[in-house]
Amino acid sequence: MSNNPYKSLPSRQFWSNAVTNVPPFALDLRSSDNFTISSDDRVATAGSCFAQRVAVALRASQFNYYVTETAPAGMSHAQAQALQYGTYSARYGNLYYTRQFVQLFDRAYGIFEPELTTWERADGRFVDPFRPRIQPGGFASADEVRAARDAHFAAVRRLFETLDVLVITLGQTESWRWRADGAVLPLAPGVAGGTYDPALYAFVNVGVAEVIDDLNGFLDRLWRVNPSARVVMTVSPVAMVATYLDQHVMTSNCYSKSILRAAAGELCAARGDKIVYFPSYDLITGSANAGRYYDEDQRTINDAGVRHVMRQFLGTFATNRAEPAVHRALIDLQAEANCNAAVICDEEAITR
Repeated sequence: MSNNPYKSLPSRQFWSNAVTNVPPFALDLRSSDNFTISSDDRVATAGSCFAQRVAVALRASQFNYYVTETAPAGMSHAQAQALQYGTYSARYGNLYYTRQFVQLFDRAYGIFEPELTTWERADGRFVDPFRPRIQPGGFASADEVRAARDAHFAAVRRLFETLDVLVITLGQTESWRWRADGAVLPLAPGVAGGTYDPALYAFVNVGVAEVIDDLNGFLDRLWRVNPSARVVMTVSPVAMVATYLDQHVMTSNCYSKSILRAAAGELCAARGDKIVYFPSYDLITGSANAGRYYDEDQRTINDAGVRHVMRQFLGTFATNRAEPAVHRALIDLQAEANCNAAVICDEEAITR
């Protein structure tokens, strides 16, 4: 064969060598072009509900999982979990949409003050529209919502300014916004508070350009207050619960994940060595797995899938703590059930 540009490439760049002849549970998607995360680095998480599985796995893998909004002294572990203390690094709940990252930063630093401040529930209790499920029992008054929000913003500022590594999990492109000022909500009005009024709320489904613009905006803000922060970006392999578009939910999900995956790849290639893409989405959803990393609902990820992702994570960012390759896929059904039961996925409230 004559010389050609593919002739000397490593085997991992050929499907027949890297996929066809490799057991699915041994697929290795690691890249060598990454930074290292030490045991002392403060590692924070934010994003969609799959990021909660990542947070649990980070703790289990002896990373220094960083939380700046901790439960009050004397609160039981069960109550702290119910109130989402430690679910993420601060009590911001699920951040499904890229515009949420920008607006969370701007709200925490007083740059953006949304016109919408509270939602009232059917039972007369109040919730924060931007994290409507962090207080299951709701708040007694709008003033309580504002006081909790002020404390939350202080924790968010401390988080952004002092973290070493932020793991971002991108979730969806479909969102609901307050028409007057574009404030993005994690849930549609009426699902966990408030009342839907099409004159006040707009449905939005974004494309690659807006996602990249949002992420660039957030990174610029983060690096302004924390120049040494490093970012690991990934896309959630968890499918959307429902679509508002008049089409099959699988079609909407494919569009949404494709947009996020394309945007993440383009952004990480352009922004330098302080941000890298980690292929958890690619690993879980790849055709070679034939869906084996999904639960029976074909949406949520089972324990074996999370363990494979974390083996890759360790092998990528902490090679000194990497686990040996497995010789067969191990599935602990009880552990899988426990992990999924503990994950708080706000959008699941849509179907209840």
